[in-house]
Amino acid sequence: MTTILKILFFFAFILALGFGFSWIADRPGEISLIWEGQQYNTDLIVAVTALVALVAAIMVLWWLLRTLWTSPHSVRRFFRARKRDRGYQALSTGLIAAGAGNAILARKMSARARGLIRADQEPLIRVLDAQAALIEGRHDEARRLFQEMSEDPETRELGLRGLYVEANRLGAHEAARQYAETAAEAAPYLPWAAKATLEHRCRAGHWDDAIRLLDQQKIAHVLERHEAERLKAVLLTAKAEDQLEAEPSGARDSALKALKLSKGLVPAAIVAAKAYMREDNLRKASSTLEQVWKIEPHPEIARAYVRARSGDSAVDRLKKAEKLEALKPNNYESLMVVAEAALDAQDFKKARAKAEAAARIASRERVYLLLADIEEAETGDQGRIRHWMGQALKAPRDPAWVADGHVSERWMPISPITGRLDAFEWKMPFDQLAGPIEEGSVSEGEKALASLPPVAKDDTPPQREPEVVKTPPRIVEAEGPVIDAEVPAKSAEPEEVSAKPTKAEKPAVVVARDNAPAKDAAIVEPFFGRPPDDPGVKDPALAAQEPKTRLKLF
Repeated sequence: MTTILKILFFFAFILALGFGFSWIADRPGEISLIWEGQQYNTDLIVAVTALVALVAAIMVLWWLLRTLWTSPHSVRRFFRARKRDRGYQALSTGLIAAGAGNAILARKMSARARGLIRADQEPLIRVLDAQAALIEGRHDEARRLFQEMSEDPETRELGLRGLYVEANRLGAHEAARQYAETAAEAAPYLPWAAKATLEHRCRAGHWDDAIRLLDQQKIAHVLERHEAERLKAVLLTAKAEDQLEAEPSGARDSALKALKLSKGLVPAAIVAAKAYMREDNLRKASSTLEQVWKIEPHPEIARAYVRARSGDSAVDRLKKAEKLEALKPNNYESLMVVAEAALDAQDFKKARAKAEAAARIASRERVYLLLADIEEAETGDQGRIRHWMGQALKAPRDPAWVADGHVSERWMPISPITGRLDAFEWKMPFDQLAGPIEEGSVSEGEKALASLPPVAKDDTPPQREPEVVKTPPRIVEAEGPVIDAEVPAKSAEPEEVSAKPTKAEKPAVVVARDNAPAKDAAIVEPFFGRPPDDPGVKDPALAAQEPKTRLKLF
């Protein structure tokens, strides 16, 4: 662009000069000059031409004299520039070698650059020396060089960065924090310093300092606007959680600010609702939860909404759950909250219908466990309960708060593994990822519902024990032991004494309690639970041919 402007200016100058000579030529005239008694007459165009030529000659003469006068300095500057170029070439080669891990070449190029360029004039020589020392494992020398660079205003940020990395390598986290904070205070536009300082302040719970540093980063354009607003919303939510017990109003204000910056932030909505509940403002608490529920249905939002008033009955909680479903229909979480509330209210039909609809939408562990609870409460069928429990074992886990592979029961502002801010996400754990769903295929929920066994029915009528009418015993005089038998009231046939006694044993006498004749009494052979193949059990065909024996007591 500069070259084009120079060319245009040159053409404009030539055009103006030609136009001027043309204008003078069209208006002829004479110039008369008297000098030392002599009179000189000439044309105007000749005089103007001579004047322009004189000016040009003077300019050329001045340039020539100036060149001759400054030639020694120009010569020295030429050789100095040549030497500097060679030094920078060596420095560039050394930095490339250090980046490639070639310590020998980096050290050689550093010595050459130091001989061609003064170290106090070019700070990159210290950087090359420090990198070569790190490659060779001379960390003490590298820290010394970084310390020297941190004291120079031109290389302070680079030196602090090197000291921070070395402190983290040695495990000196407090020293690393101090280096990062020093760099962040001097230059908040440094991403590494701001991030490290922000994480340290979050670990310590200094939320106000972290928010102030984040605002400085936003002003310095280190972070994008949407990213800075999201991180600030997370910090405000963490601050609200700390304020909830001691200062509910402050917690409410912080949580509402967080919701303005990030409208779908579930933890902020829950903290704001809890703060409203502590102020006995149930209407605003419910409104806050409803707004976030419309954006992102979440089980924690549903739990807080349904149980907002501690004195509500199960039916009241069911009505609140149905209101949430109306706000977000045909949604897995909406169906689940209604099914759980219906189970608490003993409305098994609705609970089963909503749970089965949720299972068709998403086959997850939670819905199958809920169906098992419904079966246990409604039918008590162990087969169906085991069916749902088996499906729960095979189904993917439900989403949870996950950060850097760590699964937590509650949301936290920073990761306990890496300390990263806003690391927790509500998603399925990595080891339980569901497979792809093909178009037109039957869902796992449909398969589970189709394979559900029917409710087992007990067709055996309940057995009633016969009534026993106790009457005074009628004693029959006979030889042998006497059996005091109770006869059921419904028995129409009287009991009788069995066959006549033999000489080898004395007969047992059955005493009838219904005053019936003893000769009609039936003999009942006791069963002691022996298997049919027991040698002591006789074949019924052979037993029919043998004479009847008496009932004996062993």
